[in-house]
Amino acid sequence: MMNFKLRPWTIEDLDSLVRYADNFNIARNMADVFPHPYTYEKGRTFIEMATQGDPPNILAIAVEGKAAGGIGIHPQHDIYRKNAEMGYWLAEPFWGKGIITEAIRQMVDYGFSNWNITRIYARPFGYNIGSQRALEKAGFVLEAKLEKTFYKNGKYLDELIYAIRRPD
Repeated sequence: MMNFKLRPWTIEDLDSLVRYADNFNIARNMADVFPHPYTYEKGRTFIEMATQGDPPNILAIAVEGKAAGGIGIHPQHDIYRKNAEMGYWLAEPFWGKGIITEAIRQMVDYGFSNWNITRIYARPFGYNIGSQRALEKAGFVLEAKLEKTFYKNGKYLDELIYAIRRPD
């Protein structure tokens, strides 16, 4: 597996963020809040938002010192307050190298250490086999498959719900 580090985002990551995030093959697997094309203005806004948390809940995936992806944990509210949603993306040149699986594992530990939650879930698209495999390898279990709940790029897509529970 290739070496990487999870760390907080900084404004120095802007060039790398825009270079790697401005990719339709990444955007097609993300919620529409992830822009395409990915501009410097959008990148700056994202880094400002990602550096607000204390501790930060959105981290950069740094490969060879450069931000090459992101992973976040989003604690929920109200009756979902013991849950957090996880989202992530990785620059295409680094796909298939085991990085995202290990980043997910590290983020699960970080999430359970820093927030009063008992379940972390992720919702990959039905066609995104790579993401499903990474979640499974990191110990997530498929809890549900909802047919055609996502609407992305003019198509209805299946929503899978994977989750991992805090160890007792």
